[in-house]
Amino acid sequence: MAKIYKAKILGTDGNEMQTGKVRLSFPHLFERYDKSDKYQAVLLIDKEDKPTVQTVKKAIEAAKELGKTTKWGGKIPKDLDSPLHDGDSSEYDGYEDHYYVSAKSTRQPKVTDETGDEIFDQDDIYAGCYVRAVIKFLPYDNSGKGVCCILERVQKLDDGEPFGGSGGSNFEDEDDDDDEDLGL
Repeated sequence: MAKIYKAKILGTDGNEMQTGKVRLSFPHLFERYDKSDKYQAVLLIDKEDKPTVQTVKKAIEAAKELGKTTKWGGKIPKDLDSPLHDGDSSEYDGYEDHYYVSAKSTRQPKVTDETGDEIFDQDDIYAGCYVRAVIKFLPYDNSGKGVCCILERVQKLDDGEPFGGSGGSNFEDEDDDDDEDLGL
């Protein structure tokens, strides 16, 4: 029987959460991404995973309420930028039938395996594997108004089909005599 990973709200403000089992995309967990100078990852949430979807929406609403009192002068602005996006409108393979959240951090997130042991080899956690994450939603009011997603921790749960064509070689090793034809 497969283990079930339940999404849940963490802390008392309601804007921090632990996801259920999600798929990892564009991971920059060990080095900062050049374009943003931040650690980051995209988390793909299956649309059928209603508990995780609802927990994300609930945490985003809590961040909006926080922003109402700390950033936006007592009211929630109408056209806020949201960190939750519909993958059906994404150009990337594997995003269909998912929602996605882009989570970033100026501090390196802790990355662990399923047992909680820290992962140090970035080849062990890759685009396409399955994880759960601790994320926090915060309001912002700088170059626009909205809610952003902060990446705090990532735990690898399972391997998955790698994204981005990083599959293995298609060469067969059955007959090494043919290597001479290639000049090897």
